[in-house]
Amino acid sequence: MNYRHAFHAGNHADILKHVVLTRILDYLKRKAKPIRVIDTHAGIGLYDLGASEAVRSPEWREGIGRLDGAPLTAEAEALLAPFRAAVAAVNAGRLLHYPGSPLIVQQMLRADDALEAIELHPVDHGLLVDALGRDGRIKVLHLDGWLALGAHLPPKERRGLVLVDPPFEEAADWGRLVDGLKAAHRRFANGVYLLWYPLKAGAPVDILHRDLRAVGIPRILAAEMSVRDAGAAGLSGSGVIVVNPPFTLEAELGVLLPALTARLAQDGGASWRIRSLGGEA
Repeated sequence: MNYRHAFHAGNHADILKHVVLTRILDYLKRKAKPIRVIDTHAGIGLYDLGASEAVRSPEWREGIGRLDGAPLTAEAEALLAPFRAAVAAVNAGRLLHYPGSPLIVQQMLRADDALEAIELHPVDHGLLVDALGRDGRIKVLHLDGWLALGAHLPPKERRGLVLVDPPFEEAADWGRLVDGLKAAHRRFANGVYLLWYPLKAGAPVDILHRDLRAVGIPRILAAEMSVRDAGAAGLSGSGVIVVNPPFTLEAELGVLLPALTARLAQDGGASWRIRSLGGEA
C-alpha cells in the first residue's frame, strides 16, 4: 500500500511494458471480435511530470525524455506508432504528462471493447476514476488485483488481455506472479497475459523463469531490457512475460529492443534478450 508509481512514471521500465502492451493490443484489434483488458495494478492513470514526485525522482528524463522528439529507425518507429500516439494524446505538443496503462488501453479501445482497471490504493483509486472519466466501456474497481485474477476470469468476450504489473514491494510478489498466472490460466487458457517484473541485484529471475516453465503452458515469451550493468544499485532494467504471445511479437521485439536499449542505455552494461519459456508439461 506504500508504493506510488508517480515517482517512477515514464522510466525505462514503463517504456518496455507499455510498448509491448501497445503491440499486443494492436494485434488483438486486427480481428473484429471484441476484447476485454483486465489491468490488475492500474495506478492513477495519468502522471504529471512536473509534480513533486516526478521532480524528486526524475526517472522519466532517462526514459520517455530520451524518446520525446527523437525518432529511432524507421522500422522501429512504425512499431512504436501506437505508443507514440498514446503519449501524444495526453500532451499538447510538449511533454508534460505520461499515460499509465489504463489510459493507454482506453485510447486504443474500440467501441465494443472493455477495460477493467483495478487499483487497491485508496488515494490512487480515486485519482484513476478522475483520469478515466465517464466511459461506458470501462469499470474502475477498488480491489486487490491478485484476488481479481481468479474472480474476474474468464471475461464474457472470451478474448482479451490480462496485465499484471505489481510493485514488487514484497519478496512474496515473485511467487504470487506464478501462482496468479496458474489460477488465471486455468479459467482463461486462451487469453493473452502480460506480466512485468524488475531486474535488480538479487532479483530471483532464474527462479521465476524456472517456475514458469514448470507451469506447463506451451507458449510463453520473456523479453528483458537493461539500461545499466546488472551489478549497479537500484533498478537496472525490467522484463515482461507474455503468455500466448501474438505470433508477430517476437520478431517485433527483435526490432524494438535493440533500438530502445541503445537509446536508453545509461552505461556500457546495457543489454536485451528474448527467451522462450515454453512449458514442460
